[in-house]
Amino acid sequence: MTMSSSSMKKLTKKELNQIFIRSCQLDISWDYERQQHIAYSYALTPVVRKLYPNKEDEEKRVEALKRGLEFMAITPQLSPLLMGINAAMEEENANNPEFDGNSINAVKTSLMGPLAGIGDSLIPGTLRIIAAGIAISFAAAGNILGPILYLLIFNIPAFIIRYYSLKFGYSFGSSFIEKIAKSGIMNKVSYYAGIVGLMVIGGMICQQIWLDLPIMVGSGDFAQPLTYYLDQIMPCLIQLGVFGFMYWILGKKVKTTTILLSLVVVCCALSFIFGL
Repeated sequence: MTMSSSSMKKLTKKELNQIFIRSCQLDISWDYERQQHIAYSYALTPVVRKLYPNKEDEEKRVEALKRGLEFMAITPQLSPLLMGINAAMEEENANNPEFDGNSINAVKTSLMGPLAGIGDSLIPGTLRIIAAGIAISFAAAGNILGPILYLLIFNIPAFIIRYYSLKFGYSFGSSFIEKIAKSGIMNKVSYYAGIVGLMVIGGMICQQIWLDLPIMVGSGDFAQPLTYYLDQIMPCLIQLGVFGFMYWILGKKVKTTTILLSLVVVCCALSFIFGL
């Protein structure tokens, strides 16, 4: 069964812009049962209203809104990609009586996990660390550019990703999974994002971890702090050792709060002993 072009229900740029704006509020309503589901359904409400505007469509409108209330957990900056796919499938569902509405949630559920994995490593795990690393360097020097650069470096790419992922998702629609699987792009993005993230974290170790050992080694004019000799073996060897020890402790399932409190106590004790 086909429909004439005049009777086809079609989303416009207005609805897509509303999705984009509402996607920025994905984490404003969050619970432990279904996490981001309320804000996700809210973002797609303009789509549902556009596709089912009449009173006789009320039952379909309710079903569409309920589909949006299913469990949702995704990186907010990549949520427009999933919303775009969701919107395209809702549009197809409204126009094609033979379309299986259950496939909408099936596609959403199957994409949610991989997109969250890629998004978390790419945006909070890489972009935010880069932005914070640059900003901290300026802020530590008392430069007002610190917080400004953080906001710019993090948000400009994040909003670009939001905008184009929405258009990309809507254009691909329900065929997204098949096309993305054939291209292998998900594995590539995840792999390279992991490499960049590790490089950034490695570079930050020597910049963001400070620990000097003032114990003097040698005598007379040749006496130097222990840190000096360790740096001759390998620059920032102490910082690397501290990082490695913390990583090892985390691997032993020690609570983060326990590590932080212990670190505060140890640092205060060492400062008192050595008069740092």
